[in-house]
Amino acid sequence: MNSTATESPRRSRVALLGFGTVGQSVARILCSGELPHVQLTHIFNRQVARKRVDWVPASVTWTESAEEVLASDVDIVIELLGGLRPTHEWVKGALLAGKSVVTANKQLMAHFGTELLDLARSRGLEVRFEASVAGGIPVLRALQEGLAGDRLVEVRGILNGTCAYILSRMQSETIAFGDALAEAQKAGYAEADPSEDLDGADAAAKLAIISAVGLRRPIRVTDIATRSIRPIEPVDFLYARELGCTIRQIARASVEDSGAVFAAVRPALVPLSSGFGRVEGSQNLVTVRGVFGGETSFFGSGAGGSPTAVAVVSDVLSVAARGDGKPSNAAATKFYTVSGDFVAPHYVRFTVSDKPGILSQITTSYAKYGINIEGVLQLPKFRKDRLPFVTTLEECPESVLDRALAEVAQSDYHVQPPLALPMFS
Repeated sequence: MNSTATESPRRSRVALLGFGTVGQSVARILCSGELPHVQLTHIFNRQVARKRVDWVPASVTWTESAEEVLASDVDIVIELLGGLRPTHEWVKGALLAGKSVVTANKQLMAHFGTELLDLARSRGLEVRFEASVAGGIPVLRALQEGLAGDRLVEVRGILNGTCAYILSRMQSETIAFGDALAEAQKAGYAEADPSEDLDGADAAAKLAIISAVGLRRPIRVTDIATRSIRPIEPVDFLYARELGCTIRQIARASVEDSGAVFAAVRPALVPLSSGFGRVEGSQNLVTVRGVFGGETSFFGSGAGGSPTAVAVVSDVLSVAARGDGKPSNAAATKFYTVSGDFVAPHYVRFTVSDKPGILSQITTSYAKYGINIEGVLQLPKFRKDRLPFVTTLEECPESVLDRALAEVAQSDYHVQPPLALPMFS
């Protein structure tokens, strides 16, 4: 009998950088005994002694030295540390040391993905990053493989679970933004400093990754226009409901026929009957549109240790299964110029100390900039010294509307600045 016929294939040796919520979930899967082709051999974490658990096999090396991991004989490094420094240096070092990398770090891939993918390709290695976007939803793999035969031209997504949770709570309970944020922090959906989520940076990083993978248009995350959800008030949900809509943070990127790339993250009105309008809690939804296949949507849990861990381990198994030195990632060669000036219908809410002639002044400014009004809404039972009313506008460039509102905002009847939100169908 040929002894090699029954010889077991070599198990891929895996190191884990980071042993937080997701890291522990990943380790549990790797240590479950259900994955015979991969073996967890190293765990790195700062102050690693306080992280030790008895369910990790004794054969695993615990270390506070990233350099020890990079110098070891592991095949795949899983990076779950987050941040850019020194994570970027460690991931780059892993590739230079001949190790493929799996990461859930959206900021790392948004800022340095092109460089890391180029380096991996030049060395016959892989960088996998499915968990960096939409947690447990396999969006990137579907774009790379399942929709590879189509030419995708647009993506829209609810990509940030914190904003989805806050806005859905404001909608369902008619509570103030600050109360919804405090509730999200207590429930563990929002960080102590939630700025990256609320102001759009988190979703922008994910949008940059999807643009590179799905639209095949690498863009710099710093070029993506973002607007915060902080100015949204309960009254906006009342008016949105009158229009058959609700409000969600929408990340949107598209490639026009001219080749121009548009990308932006901002709160927007979406129909209650749409998939975006039905998203609740911390769920994520991504919809892509292709030239040949039309629209395809991906929906599910966008955050949490277990869904994200499943995406990470799936990437590990994909890398381990290849083992042929032919990476599947397409490396980007250039960044595309980006505009955030979408043309869309708009919702504009004014809050004023009421007096005659206000609407006339506003419509005059709109007319000056060629903006057409579709309708005016004013709900009853609000105080005259703090009166909210809404104008809905026909399609116009966001930049033109901004100029008109900057002129309108100079009047002394405003209690607070006007709020403009695009309206997406």
